[in-house]
Amino acid sequence: MIIEFIGFCVINLFKALKKTFNGEISFKNTISQAAIIGYDSLPIALTICVVAGAVLALQVAERFIISGANAYVGGLVSIAITREMAPIFASLAIGARAGTAITAEIGNMSVTEQIDALKALRIDPVEYLLVPRLIAGIIVVPLVTILAELIGVIGGMFVANATVKLHPYLYLKSVWLYTDTYDIMISLVKAAVFGLLVALICTCHGLRTSGGAKEIGLATTRAAIWTAVAILLFDLLLSWIFFA
Repeated sequence: MIIEFIGFCVINLFKALKKTFNGEISFKNTISQAAIIGYDSLPIALTICVVAGAVLALQVAERFIISGANAYVGGLVSIAITREMAPIFASLAIGARAGTAITAEIGNMSVTEQIDALKALRIDPVEYLLVPRLIAGIIVVPLVTILAELIGVIGGMFVANATVKLHPYLYLKSVWLYTDTYDIMISLVKAAVFGLLVALICTCHGLRTSGGAKEIGLATTRAAIWTAVAILLFDLLLSWIFFA
């Protein structure tokens, strides 16, 4: 079952990439999906990341101040947010918000035989359903991640100032000194891969849905679990490749 679904995802991914490189793209659908995946998921993604930055600063600021390492608080928060927290949390939020909606929508189309109707009209479901979501995920998730990184670092700054009276100048100076452009670039690469995974896994679960309303719910649940596990596994792989 697992191997079969992975094969189904890989086959559809190659089909989607082929159609993308051949220029078979619906820009109207792509823009629409970009709004659904990115804009509609923005509040929850930013909320999670600002809380993550605040909690991290709350945990480390007091210890660092006591040990005289207050110059490292902003750098630590920034590196943690940029390298790991923002790409992962933003992608998980998008998967939970937009990914499950994608699976439910396409699963409903499969159950009500709308996918068969597309095929009867000689419209390729991969081109019509997967390609716009794939492109939107690859483009939009990194944009959300950039905002999440900024908001997370700012949230840490306010918490550090409110709890241990760390001056914002010292915090931001530490962020500037210890955050490298390489970290930001890798976070965008991670976010693009995670966006691809969310769109691919959720769309494929929707395409494989059959039966009735119960199966749509089960497919949505499976899509959420698969997406979370895939994001964490690929984060481990990418971190090992770029930072090991």
